[in-house]
Amino acid sequence: MDKVSKANEEEWILHSKRTGYSYNIKVALPPSPPHEDGYPIIYILDGNSYFQFARDVVRLQSKNARKTLVNEAIIVGVGHTGEDKEASRRRFLDFTAPAKDYIYPERLKGKDLGDHGGAGRFLEFLEEELKPEIERRYSINKEKQALFGHSLSGLFTLWTLFTAPNTFQTYLAVSPSIWWNNHEMLAFRDWLSNQTKEDKKRRLFMAVGELEGFMVDDAQKLLEQLKESQHLFVDSDLYMAPEENHASVVPTVMSRAIRFANKFK
Repeated sequence: MDKVSKANEEEWILHSKRTGYSYNIKVALPPSPPHEDGYPIIYILDGNSYFQFARDVVRLQSKNARKTLVNEAIIVGVGHTGEDKEASRRRFLDFTAPAKDYIYPERLKGKDLGDHGGAGRFLEFLEEELKPEIERRYSINKEKQALFGHSLSGLFTLWTLFTAPNTFQTYLAVSPSIWWNNHEMLAFRDWLSNQTKEDKKRRLFMAVGELEGFMVDDAQKLLEQLKESQHLFVDSDLYMAPEENHASVVPTVMSRAIRFANKFK
């Protein structure tokens, strides 16, 4: 675990026994000392791409939290190591749920996506290896934790909410790949049927770019299903970013997502 440190920021490689893979961990710390109950924390998946956006939103806007509604928080980026092709294949493994069969859309047929179905092991890495290491190093408020993901990692964010909701309090899913495996994510009613009114509320922010076509429809369908079960424990919101596409949406919505995360119950 080699560590590189600079002002209020640290970076190291963490090898996971659960997944057999090494991840690039980046941490941005607030300049102020923590409150008695510790810092809020936001875990950013695809951290090599999106850590800096979240870090800078919190760093700049928390200076005037009264107006921006963005408070100080620890930002943890979780990134894949290796070349782009290797990292891309690894995303399909870490961020997709196990299934007996996989159904691919026409645009992906014939492409080498690598293995799938490793979401359970990746969640074990987050819960049993990364989070304890973060909590050992820093003062964390365990009741104010959020998970952010985009695209395939947005799919994993939803899957975590639906299968292990107590892992985080707030879930931030931007342009989630609800289309994966013939829209299996829309079949979550079995999970919801096991919840009761007494369960703690978990909160979901979804965003999608206006120009993302079928991904807009998918997000709207999921939101409608969630609203039918709003009396259980998911507070949900969907933001459609005007004139944004799949590649441009994250910088546009990061501030909005982090403001939502700041509204911890």
